[in-house]
This record gives sequence, C-alpha cells and structure tokens, in this order.
Amino acid sequence: MKNLCLFDLDGTLTDPKVGITKSVGYALNSFGIRVADIDDLKKFIGPPLRDSFREHYNFSAEETEKAIDKYREYFSETGIFENTLYGGIIDMLDRLKDKKITLAIATSKPTVFAARIAEHLGFRKYFEIIAGSELDGARSRKGEIINYILDAIDPERKKSAVIIGDRKHDIIGGRETGIDSIGVTWGYGSRSELEEAKATWIVHSTDELYRCIMSENK
Repeated sequence: MKNLCLFDLDGTLTDPKVGITKSVGYALNSFGIRVADIDDLKKFIGPPLRDSFREHYNFSAEETEKAIDKYREYFSETGIFENTLYGGIIDMLDRLKDKKITLAIATSKPTVFAARIAEHLGFRKYFEIIAGSELDGARSRKGEIINYILDAIDPERKKSAVIIGDRKHDIIGGRETGIDSIGVTWGYGSRSELEEAKATWIVHSTDELYRCIMSENK
C-alpha cells in the first residue's frame, strides 16, 4: 500500500483543456499567430510552458517570457476557472483520506494558480501540500517538485510514495526521484507515452487507481 500519493493536477485531477488552450491562443495572438483549431494546443497541457513555447513555436528566450506574460494575462482572470474535475475524483479522494493516506499535489503549474484552482473546485481540503513551480520558472521540473514535497513531508524517505499523472513528465520525475509511478489514461498523454516513460503501473479509471494504491502487493 502506498501511504503518500503525489497527484499531478492538469489531466489527472482536473480537465484544464478550455482554460489552457484559450490562454495559449491568446498569447500566440499577441505574436500574430492564429490557430484555427484550438485542439491543436492540447500539447501544451502538462509540460512546463517555457518548454512548450520553445519546442512548438521556436520562440527565443525573450519571446518565451513575453508569451508567458500574455498567457497569464488571460489565465489569471478567466482561464483559471475554465477547468473541471474529472468524474470520480472526489469519491476517490474521500476513500483515500478515510484510509489515512497522505495526499499532495505536484504540478508544473505555478503554485499560486494550482492553489486557487483547488479552492475554486472544492478539493483543497484533501491535500497536505500543493507544490508547483514559481512564477519566475524556478522549480518547474517534475523531479524538483517531487523532491520538494518529499523534503517537506517525508525528509527521511520512509514513507511509501507514488507519483500519479497522465504525462511522461510525471513518470520521468518519479524515476529521477526514486519513487514508483502510476500513469492514468484519462488525461492528455497516451498509453504508449506512459509505457515508453516506464510507468510502474497504468490505470484507466479512478476505481482502478484506488485499488492500485491500496494493493498489498505494493
């Protein structure tokens, strides 16, 4: 049984598609870039924004910072609320808390935004800590965020911890920090992506996730 569960936010606990894609579209518009199909921007869900703007649009460091500023201009006022919980999440969190499992959120999203989303959608109370990146881009790698949480909750690494997420960055972060990982298939990463990243386990529903966490074989 895992007694410390670190959850990714976007694509794992919540579906942020509308808010994130509209925010990215708003930022790209400021550069004169028009995206006809907003679904083309789903690739921005999960990885750090700086990486995505550089990778997908070949932005310079200066352009990337301007794009992030424009993204946050829309996201902080509107996009942050264009977000919904996946079905079954609250029931699963209730069941885990009943079993005295320690819960944390480990997200590449800035901590301040992640905390506002958790409060707005009513699930902040389940988590001992919410940790993400800093607004200046510091601590944006998933491995750094996982280590930050482990240092805060379990500095001697005695708890049985697992990172749960929908993208390869979550799985890689788990490997880098020496903890197991559970890939979930209802988010924005494919099963093949999770397999290639070497997720310890892959699940397809919140019920299956709960059973995986609670399994005595862990």
